[in-house]
Amino acid sequence: MAHHQILIVGGGAAGITAAAQLKRARPGLDVAILEPSSEHYYQPGWTLVGGGVFTLEETRRAEGDVIPSGVHWIRAGAAAFDPERAVVTSTEGEAIHYDVLIVAAGLRLCWEKIEGLTEALGKGGVCSNYSKHYTAYTWEAIQAFKGGSDGASGNAVFTCAPMPIKCPGAPQKIAYLADDVFKKKRLQAQVIYATATPGIFGVPTYAAPLREVVKRHGIDARYNHVLTAVRPQSREAVFQVKDGDKSHEAVIPYGLLHVTPPMAAPEVVASSPLAAASGFVEVDKFSLQHLRFANVFSLGDVSGIPNSKTAAAVRGQAPVLVANLLAFLDGQPLEAAYDGYSCCPLITGYGKAIMAEFNYEQQPVPSFPLDPTQERWSMWFIKRKILPSLYWNRMLTGGQHERRFIPGVKR
Repeated sequence: MAHHQILIVGGGAAGITAAAQLKRARPGLDVAILEPSSEHYYQPGWTLVGGGVFTLEETRRAEGDVIPSGVHWIRAGAAAFDPERAVVTSTEGEAIHYDVLIVAAGLRLCWEKIEGLTEALGKGGVCSNYSKHYTAYTWEAIQAFKGGSDGASGNAVFTCAPMPIKCPGAPQKIAYLADDVFKKKRLQAQVIYATATPGIFGVPTYAAPLREVVKRHGIDARYNHVLTAVRPQSREAVFQVKDGDKSHEAVIPYGLLHVTPPMAAPEVVASSPLAAASGFVEVDKFSLQHLRFANVFSLGDVSGIPNSKTAAAVRGQAPVLVANLLAFLDGQPLEAAYDGYSCCPLITGYGKAIMAEFNYEQQPVPSFPLDPTQERWSMWFIKRKILPSLYWNRMLTGGQHERRFIPGVKR
């Protein structure tokens, strides 16, 4: 049976970042990553692919190029977890024993939970920035949109699925960008943001300015709307709408439909002993250590902690996980604590963004000595130019969050 001191399941943003920080801390550690994909994508850039700013290729690297030096890459997925025996079985049938396991397997996109969606995607104006297969088509659909006086042609509908989803701000970002395009073309268009959430954003400090953004754009924001079906032949989106204790069905015709799919933990995780009732990995929200298996840790989207699931959250989680994992190996108390830090660069139009950074208490924790609730060109510049470089050259190589180096920022 193969054995590794530390086995990381998942070679996305979370797994690579954790591996890089572990090797920086202790180069002699035996670390392996279980990851089947040959490509690695900068997924936070997909909003800008859908908005015509980036190409998909600009968000792609070969997986082998981002695996940290000295880390063993096992090119397979996880097929089963046996935490009692400290064994993971790969999709190639290999049993891999570990001393410590890090689960960083990401999320599963549940397209099939929306009736008619899988058949409709990628044509007829039905698009999504949540998949490498469809994000480029989002820009095509926005460019092809002609508008009109009736709903079937004039409605551009943008949906948001029930939480948890990765990057909860992304569904509205593309709505703002599309609206800018339509206004520039002077199209007769009604942008509708139909979200399953009860408000525009879950953090009150940032929800207030976003309500003003919605008002300025003239967007029809409809809350408590859960997309249940897509009818491409009649170009209709079907929603279940909650109204207090009651609910009803609403049908919205569309000329363009951008869909955020429901999301869940990968089935191999959800069906394993590692999962909580939610299907996500059951870890302490501060230490990131499993509540029942002491030699298991988790970070990123698959972790069952009540934070916003973003790439930026990984930068808050990884140092905590690494510190606590090393303490566990040394037989020391686990003293590092994750405060729930996450960041959502809320693009509110071309050339404008609100850098929404916050913690578990939904308090702003800005990385800049500026009012974080204001739309700024500088934050757009950071989103477009700086963050991709930081991702590839700092985050995935194990660098600490840059906010510690910025003067005037509370630590």
